Amino acid sequence: MENPALIELSGFSKRYGKTVAVHDITLRVERGQLFGLIGADGAGKSSLMKAVAGVLAFEEGSLRVFGTELNSERAAEPVKARLGFMPQGLGLNLYPDLTVEENINFFARLRLVAPAALRTRKEALLAMTRLTPFRDRAMKYLSGGMKQKLGLICTLIHTPELIVLDEPTTGVDPVSRRDFWLILTQLIQQEGLTALVSTAYLDEASRFDALALMHNGRVLAQGEPDSLSQRAGARIVRLHADRSALTALATHFAQLETHDDEARVYVECDDDLQAQQQVLEVIAPSSAQSLSVHLPELEDVFVALLRSLEPLSASTPHWTGIVEHAPVSGDNGHAIYAAKLTRDFGDFRAVDEASFTVNYGEIFGLLGANGAGKTTVIKMLTGIVPPSAGIGRVAGADMRHAGQAIKERVGYMSQAFSLYTDLTVKENLLLFAGVYGLEPPLAEERMRWVIKLGGLQGLERTATGSLPMGLRQRLALGCALIHQPRVLFLDEPTSGVDPMGRRHFWDILRTLAHDDGVAILLTTHYMREADQCDHLALMFDGRVVADATPAQMKADFSAEHGQLLEVRSTNPQQVLSALQAAGFAQAIQHGHHIHVMTHEPDTAVLRIRAALAAHGLADAQLVAQALTMEDVFVQRVLALESSHRHARARSRV
Repeated sequence: MENPALIELSGFSKRYGKTVAVHDITLRVERGQLFGLIGADGAGKSSLMKAVAGVLAFEEGSLRVFGTELNSERAAEPVKARLGFMPQGLGLNLYPDLTVEENINFFARLRLVAPAALRTRKEALLAMTRLTPFRDRAMKYLSGGMKQKLGLICTLIHTPELIVLDEPTTGVDPVSRRDFWLILTQLIQQEGLTALVSTAYLDEASRFDALALMHNGRVLAQGEPDSLSQRAGARIVRLHADRSALTALATHFAQLETHDDEARVYVECDDDLQAQQQVLEVIAPSSAQSLSVHLPELEDVFVALLRSLEPLSASTPHWTGIVEHAPVSGDNGHAIYAAKLTRDFGDFRAVDEASFTVNYGEIFGLLGANGAGKTTVIKMLTGIVPPSAGIGRVAGADMRHAGQAIKERVGYMSQAFSLYTDLTVKENLLLFAGVYGLEPPLAEERMRWVIKLGGLQGLERTATGSLPMGLRQRLALGCALIHQPRVLFLDEPTSGVDPMGRRHFWDILRTLAHDDGVAILLTTHYMREADQCDHLALMFDGRVVADATPAQMKADFSAEHGQLLEVRSTNPQQVLSALQAAGFAQAIQHGHHIHVMTHEPDTAVLRIRAALAAHGLADAQLVAQALTMEDVFVQRVLALESSHRHARARSRV
C-alpha cells in the first residue's frame, strides 16, 4: 500500500457564497518535503493553506493532515498543536509595538513552550536569522525582510512538524528572499520539517521539491520543477535579430518575449534541432545571431497553460497614441532630473545625495533592498515629501514648489493603494479624473478612452474588487493615465499578477514608452522585470551605487567577478559545503543549484569536480550559465553590506 502523506487533499473545494475559491483539488505533500503552491492573487492558495492549518472550514472533498481527517473544529485542534502557520502579509501576525524578543516570548507563551526550552530555541533561531543584534528593536522599525524572519521564528518557536507559510517572500527584496530561503532550507534539513509554502514569484519555483501551479482555484499542473519543464513538450529559442525579423516571429509564434533586438520564442516542439528549424523557417538564417535552444522555464510553462485557458487575442489591449508630444519648457531634455537629492528624518538619512536622469521614452528601473530609499526618492520627485537638500525636476517642474504642475504632468500607481475596490470601474476612473482636475465633459471622454484602450468594455459597472488582478492593474494604470501625463511612477506594478497578465502589462509599458514617449520610473523586486528596463539605478543605504543599462551592469559584474558556473545536484547543501571547504568561499545556493563566480572557469571546473568526487557527489552536473540581473543584484548588495559592516566595525575600534 502507498505510504500515507503528511497532507492529503482529494476533491477539495471551498466556496465563499456563490464564489468558488478552490475547485476539486487533489494533491499530496510527503513528510520532509518542501512543497510549493504557485499562483497569482486570487488563485486559491490562501484558502487551501488556511484549511490545512485547521482555521478554515470547507464544503467538498476530504483533507487529512498527520493522518487526521479535518472534518470539524474538534478534529483540527490536536493538528494545530503540531504545525505552525504564518499568514500572508509583512508582519501581519506580529505586534508592531513589541520588540523582537517580546514578540517571540508572546508566541512562546501562546504555544505553552517551557521556559528552559524557550531560552535554547530562541537563541538558536535568533542566531540563524541574524536577528540577535536587533532583539530589543520594536517590530515596526524592522525592514520587510527582518519582519518575515521574525514571523518565521514565531511560527517555529514551538518546534512544529509542519509549517504553512503563505507568501512569505511577497514584497521582500531579492537579497532578503534569498536569505529567507536559505534559512528555511537549513531548518528543513536539520529538523526534518515539512513545509507548505505559497508564492507568486515563478523564479522561486526551482527551490521546491514539488509544486502545484494554481489559477482561478484550480491546479493546472503539479510535480517536480524539472519534470514540469521537461513534460511541457516545448523549447525556448533565444536569438538576436532585427526589428523586421522580430515582427515576423510575432506573427507565427503566440508566445514570444522581445526586448531591444533579443527574442525568447516558445516553440511547441520537444527536439532542439526541430525547434531551431521552425524559427529559421520564419526568418532568414542570416538575420539570426547568437541563436541557442533551452528547456522552458516554469514561467514559460505556466504562461502556456494560461494561454490555453485565456487566448491572448481575446484580452490584449491596444495602448497606442496616448500622449501628445508637445514640448515642456524647463525640462532640459530630461523627463526626470535628480541631483544630489537628500532627505533626513531627524538623525536618520533616508536618501543620501541620489543623482540620476530619466529620458522621455525610457523605462527606468529603480532597484534596491527594502529600506534602500527608493520610496522616499519617489515621494520627493512627486512633491509628496520635500527634500532636505538637492534638486529634483519632473517634466520641467521643480518639485519643491511645482504644486499643480506636478499633478498635471505625473501619473502615479502605488502598490499598496491605487484603487477603491468598493467602487465600480467607471466610478474609479471619474474619481481620479476629478483628482487630476479634469472638467466633467473631458473626464467622461477620457474615461471612455481608457476603457477602450484597457480592454475594459462591458465592465464599467463592475465592482473593482471583483475584477481579476490583471484587469485591476490595467484599471489602475488607466487611472494614472487618465490626465495623459508625460511621466509615470509605478511602485511594483505587477505584484501578485499572473505571468501572462504581467507580460500583457509590460507590452503596455513598452508601447507607452517607446511609441508614445512617456517616461516611466518603476520599482520592482522581480529581477526578470529589471532585465526588461532600458536603464537601471541600484540604491543602497540611501545612495545610488550603480547607474547603467541591464546589459552594462551584467558586463561590468562579469568583468569584475568572471564566469558564472552552476552546479546542479539533488543534494545542494552537501555540494555547497564541499565547495566552501575546497576554497570557493563565495559559492551561494540558488534554489537546488549552487552558483560559483570565477575568472578561471577551466581551472575552477577541474577543482569543483575534484571536490565533489571527494565527497561522493560526482553525479552533480556542472553548467556555464549567463548572468541574470538577480545574480548581479544579490552579489552587489551582499558585497556592499559586507563592506558597510567592516566600515562600522573599524569606526568602533
